[in-house]
Amino acid sequence: MTGNPIRTTVPLDSAGVHHGFLKLPYSRDDSAWGSIMVPITVIANGDGPTALLTGGNHGDEYEGPIALQELASTLDPAEITGRVIILPMMNQPAFAAGLRCSPLDGANMNRSFPGRPDGSVTQKICHYIATELVPRADIVLDFHSGGRTLDFLPFAAAHVLEDKTQEAACMAAMEAFNAPYSVRMLEIDNVGMFDTEVERQGKTFVTTELGGAGTASARTAAIARKGLRNLLIHAGILSGTPQRNETIALDMPDERCFSFAETAGLVEYLVDLGAPVTEGQPIARIWPADRTGGAPALCHARRDGLLTARHVPGLIKIGDFVALVAVEV
Repeated sequence: MTGNPIRTTVPLDSAGVHHGFLKLPYSRDDSAWGSIMVPITVIANGDGPTALLTGGNHGDEYEGPIALQELASTLDPAEITGRVIILPMMNQPAFAAGLRCSPLDGANMNRSFPGRPDGSVTQKICHYIATELVPRADIVLDFHSGGRTLDFLPFAAAHVLEDKTQEAACMAAMEAFNAPYSVRMLEIDNVGMFDTEVERQGKTFVTTELGGAGTASARTAAIARKGLRNLLIHAGILSGTPQRNETIALDMPDERCFSFAETAGLVEYLVDLGAPVTEGQPIARIWPADRTGGAPALCHARRDGLLTARHVPGLIKIGDFVALVAVEV
């Protein structure tokens, strides 16, 4: 290991079930010789592929941690061929606080990869994952949802990549996950993302957005649970028959999919998630929040498609994301 102070309390390369922690020394006011303990489970049996399964990259997103906690406590090594590495709350400081970003250094983990061994807490965790866990993996699934400020149609996603062979493998894994929606995604800001680091290392990568609004529903948790099992079957790690339901294919081809607020105020949505919209159609009105008698500002769709994500809190600030419109394929 290249100078990273994190040590794992479980073996990464041994057969069986091992529950433990990534242990990062962290001296603080209330614990001079304290540590940050990031939960990890490793389940292995025989020679086969390795899946790295992560949740809690942002600490206010819950479908992934729910599905991964269940998998860690119930998966029998006799049922698999290969290895499963599970990090249900990879950004443990943020998860414990219910925040998107770490309360310890203010960093967004999903903009901090590949990290640094001598950096902040978030950078050290990112560096360990990037240098010790990702290289061991053949396929990586990173669960996301909208957190406290966004709500999404429940979808799995894979990215447009320069390497079309790698892109095809990622798209096939996304389709195997079999969320209600499947999105071919072009990121508008991928610098420092976990996704970018995993793809840079040549791995098959799938991500999700499974609802949001700072909670998980029975429906979205079930989507995460089913998709997780389907992906492990697709990877050749878990035996069985995948559960298939209808999925709607969506594309996010360019930045016109996104609309942002140009004023602050009280946001009123004029269409609901999943509704079709046309270019130029008003999606939301933003009313003044500090006076009466003022006209609302309109936010418009910038292309035809389905309303795929929206801002959640009733008050919105200038520059905030308003809407994502994805194109049905």
